[in-house]
Amino acid sequence: MFINTDFLKNGEIRLLLEKTDNGDPERDWVPAYHFAICNENGIKVGVCDLRIGHNDKLYYGGNIGYTVYEEYRGNHYAVKACLLLFELARKHGLQYLIITCDPDNYASRKTCEYAGGELMEIAELSEDNDMRNDGKTEKCIYKFIL
Repeated sequence: MFINTDFLKNGEIRLLLEKTDNGDPERDWVPAYHFAICNENGIKVGVCDLRIGHNDKLYYGGNIGYTVYEEYRGNHYAVKACLLLFELARKHGLQYLIITCDPDNYASRKTCEYAGGELMEIAELSEDNDMRNDGKTEKCIYKFIL
């Protein structure tokens, strides 16, 4: 199921595989890759992951998650990581991906726009959605055609 990820690099960043997760069908969790985002000097500047597949949970949770550490923000590392993850998703035969963020997370919204996403909607989370436990009520849903 998982493929070699050594190709996930460009002139500015490299995604280093930290672990894979086989998922849990009973919980609607799909297989996932987890990466360190490293800059050209090999310094870990953040993390990202790619979840392979589509289901109702991923519509609200997204196929890609990312965090860039505060001291490295402003270098578009999240956009660059997403573009590399798009290549991996294509190798898995995915035709589109979903990335979500909170409506007030303007940095993530810009990341989605810079990476070529289309804002599908700002969706209200259902009362039984796990993200409500963290105080979340809405998500911006961006779609990326691969």
